[in-house]
Amino acid sequence: MAEDLTQIAHLLNSTLSPDAAAVRAATYLLDRLSINPHFPFHLLTLSTGAGNQGQKIAAATYLKNLTRRNVNSSGEKPSNVSKEFKEQLMQVLLQVEFSVLKILVEVLRPIVVADFVKQNLWPELVPDLQSAIQNSNLISGSNTKWNTVNALIVLHALLRPFQYFLNPKVAKEPVPPQLELISKEILVPLLAVFHQFVEKALATHERAEKETEKVLLIICKCLHFAVKSYMPSTLAPLLPSFCRDLMSILSSLSFDCAVTQDDEYLTRLKTGKRSLLIFSALVTRHRKHSDKLMPEIINCVLNIVKFSKNTSQLPFLSERLMSLGFDVISNILETGPGWRLVSPHFTTLLESAIFPALVMNDKDMSEWEEDPDEYIRKNLPSDIDEICGWREDLFTARKSAVNLLGVISMSKGPPMETASDSLSASSKRKKGQKNKKSNQRRSMGELLVLPFLSKFPIPSDSNLSQKILNDYFGVLMAYGGLQDFLREQEPEFVTTLVRTRILPLYTVSVTLPYLVASANWILGELGSCLPEEMCTDVYSQLLMALVMPDSQGPSCYPVRVSAAGAITTLLDNDYMPPDFLPVLQVIVGSIGKDESESSILFQLLSSIMEAGDEKVAVHIPHIVSSIVGSVSKWLTVNMEPWPQVVERAIAALAVMGQTWENSRPEESEALDKWTMDHVTIARAFASLLQQAWLTPLCTLDQEDEQQTPPSSCVENLSTLLQSVLLSIDGNHMIQELKVSELVSVWAEMIAEWHAWEEAEDLSIFEVIKEIVNIDRRYRLNNFIVKDMPPPPAPPVPERSIVEGIGAFITEAIKQYPSATFRACSCVHILLHCPTYSPETEGVGQSLAIAFSQAAFSRMLEVQSTPGALWKPLLLAISSCYLCYPDIVEGILEKGKHGGITIWASALCNVSSRSSEPGLTAESEMKLTVLTLARLIEQLLKQGKSGDDIQNCFTSLLEVSIRLKEVRDGKDEHGSDDAEDDSDNDEDEDEDDDTDNDDYDEDSGTEEYEETEEEFLNRYAKAAEALENGSAIEEGDDEDQELELEIGQLVDIDEQMVILSLIDKYHHVIVRGLILPSELVVNFLKAFPVYASYFNQYR
Repeated sequence: MAEDLTQIAHLLNSTLSPDAAAVRAATYLLDRLSINPHFPFHLLTLSTGAGNQGQKIAAATYLKNLTRRNVNSSGEKPSNVSKEFKEQLMQVLLQVEFSVLKILVEVLRPIVVADFVKQNLWPELVPDLQSAIQNSNLISGSNTKWNTVNALIVLHALLRPFQYFLNPKVAKEPVPPQLELISKEILVPLLAVFHQFVEKALATHERAEKETEKVLLIICKCLHFAVKSYMPSTLAPLLPSFCRDLMSILSSLSFDCAVTQDDEYLTRLKTGKRSLLIFSALVTRHRKHSDKLMPEIINCVLNIVKFSKNTSQLPFLSERLMSLGFDVISNILETGPGWRLVSPHFTTLLESAIFPALVMNDKDMSEWEEDPDEYIRKNLPSDIDEICGWREDLFTARKSAVNLLGVISMSKGPPMETASDSLSASSKRKKGQKNKKSNQRRSMGELLVLPFLSKFPIPSDSNLSQKILNDYFGVLMAYGGLQDFLREQEPEFVTTLVRTRILPLYTVSVTLPYLVASANWILGELGSCLPEEMCTDVYSQLLMALVMPDSQGPSCYPVRVSAAGAITTLLDNDYMPPDFLPVLQVIVGSIGKDESESSILFQLLSSIMEAGDEKVAVHIPHIVSSIVGSVSKWLTVNMEPWPQVVERAIAALAVMGQTWENSRPEESEALDKWTMDHVTIARAFASLLQQAWLTPLCTLDQEDEQQTPPSSCVENLSTLLQSVLLSIDGNHMIQELKVSELVSVWAEMIAEWHAWEEAEDLSIFEVIKEIVNIDRRYRLNNFIVKDMPPPPAPPVPERSIVEGIGAFITEAIKQYPSATFRACSCVHILLHCPTYSPETEGVGQSLAIAFSQAAFSRMLEVQSTPGALWKPLLLAISSCYLCYPDIVEGILEKGKHGGITIWASALCNVSSRSSEPGLTAESEMKLTVLTLARLIEQLLKQGKSGDDIQNCFTSLLEVSIRLKEVRDGKDEHGSDDAEDDSDNDEDEDEDDDTDNDDYDEDSGTEEYEETEEEFLNRYAKAAEALENGSAIEEGDDEDQELELEIGQLVDIDEQMVILSLIDKYHHVIVRGLILPSELVVNFLKAFPVYASYFNQYR
């Protein structure tokens, strides 16, 4: 055993070597040794032994990774970790040094989840931990081996899983018994200790003790996890004393910028932050226990936010506490007793806390210049510059103050009805206005907030002192928080506010970039509140701000970015500018000057294209070449991923291509002009694709010749390729635009494409269909078989276009539920639309093999829960079976014993008229008829009989009847559609009138607000749906209605196939099977030609 320990220690030291080969060799040997049952014990010993620090960290890290590999933390089964190892792990955790403890606690977490939280199989854990805490050094006061901080960190790991509901399928989940046990045995006694530590910490005015501050912080973290979702019964009675201790800690903090930020004080700030998070959890989740504490919480938090005037001078953590303080007040105000508790402080809050946090300060100005993008994210957020991930530093005191101001503005006091109020309300009511009740309650936005903000004068040419500018910056920030309030006001009210308090800023002769940027943001935020006539004035001012040049003063980059975001918001709210040409000229003229700014402009261009449709489409041929030229400058060969500006530019070009396709006219004269312009667009797109895909191939060395170009933006570049393909009207264009070369590279790229998104990748499927169509019309080089590469390359055939596409479709069927319909529809296209010669038959065969394997394995995965995915998978197998029945039968049998029977039974099931989802499209029914006929013939050739053939033949007759009904229905109802549509239009007009009347009467009723019980029930149902798999994305409804393209199968007369089958095997089929008489009668009514074969049913 000592030899093993020495060997492992040596290997761990080798993993720290700068030699990559040595690290790989050591890791390989460690992996081989890890199957030894003593191996985890050795790692524990080494992590606490006398070795060097690197060896200890390496041992702990390897043990952490080993545990993650072997323990399923989902709780489906126990960890299978031995009792001895768990005991030794706990012993080590309670006394190991902190740097190793941080890693080893990650070993404990999955074991705790699997064995204690989920399976409740570790009865010794809580008593042992309780004893360790009680006897630890800081609590017992003795020189014991148990470290208090270590023990509390273990407790923290134990409580972490309980911060979220364990069973979200239960609407009102009771407190888990494990949490109740922890609360009773550990947390309740610990709160008394916590109180003693608080008194000790607060008594040390000059310098806090490091260990004491750590203990306070960790206990607060533990209590936060304990009450974040649940409320243990033994903990609830102790909340008042615990909360008062937290208030004492918060009261000890200083926000006057004079305190030295040493480590101990930073730890206390973190404790204060956790205290405010606990208050928020109590207020939002446990009202029954927190209502009586709210007055004290309010007073405590008010003493924090009153220092908001110092925000610009505070470090990040102190400002975060300020932000959380505003959030706690917001949470309280939104509760039942909130108005009574907070309203007496409204004026003080507004004047001394909220507004000081909003005014401009030196920190804003320096950040504007040093990091304008960060300034924009913090102060001028918009959808045009989306933030990814969790960014706590963006939760500033200003944002929380703005949010609180919005909550205050929407709050209303108790009803105050008077006779004069009632008379006034009834006399002023007009049709079309909001219907207000006689006991109208005026909001604080009207009574307090707007009057307060109106006290600050708007800057003008004669009034530009720094204080006025700083204050008005705060006014603009405040307006941004009043969106919900302003949406409830009359349009004239918002128009007046914008016209008198915001738009004049744009007319000041001296440039005011800080204020104009904020004004842009406000106009964007109020976009949904503005009437159309006001939007026109706003749009013209934003367009001017979009081209505001940099002067000698501050940079105007945030002004232009916020203007772009505001214009985007206006367009998203259905505002349609009278002419799109000016903004397009601005964009085209500005793109290319600065990479960051161009990235924003490309996003704006995408929004314009999506909103403008036909109105903006006329300009596309005139600007596309300039935009492609700008993109080409940033498109660096072999750089992956591409810069953000390139990705956004290609996304904008993709939207332009879609917008142009949607503008296709119906008149022949206009169509000729449209087609010519389409060629212009296609040439521009093709040149960009050639630069992106073909140029890298020319620059690759011989050693790299098997590589493909960068796979960035495949989905949007596919849209550009589709636009190019749709413009092709002859072989000359295929040669000119290098279509075969582009498609070959594209097919190779998607064959290796694994960065699945969602609907964004659907453009790839559209390109596949268009490629097959073009090959049918003109024949593409390398479509089915690719030529041998020239020497000196080895004479090995490369993947052809159809083989590359086939690899993509196969992977899509396996991995991509939301595109299953489209992927499976491509199976039919690739098998039945191309013409496979005897020399290329092997390619078609390999495609059928790959498709049938993927579809059948996917079908087996979803077999237990039949749903929308069944039909496309079954029909994809059907197409493969029609082409190569013997091969596909072998694949199905290899996939699962009796696989052919499983598939046949499922196909019969989906063919039933009562099946949901069932066959709906004519092409689906024809494919099914041909498949069932071939399947029956194969089964009869193999000498089989009985239920399998009877089920298949019954389904064959039923689907044949339905197919004839569909075809007859097309003929009968084609002439009636126009009349039905006109009748529906009249009905809709009448409905619209009725709806408008109802709106006039009921628009004053308050919007329905979901109760907590309804909310919990709704989320419980959603969680259950997720667990059962019923919420898996299965494609859009429109995907399920797609008509299949079955190529050469269209020319097959399925009735001749059925007639041949019955004529050849009628002695087995008709005489040997017991068929439902009603089904046979209906079949003969539809097809009298078969009457002679079914005499016994007549």
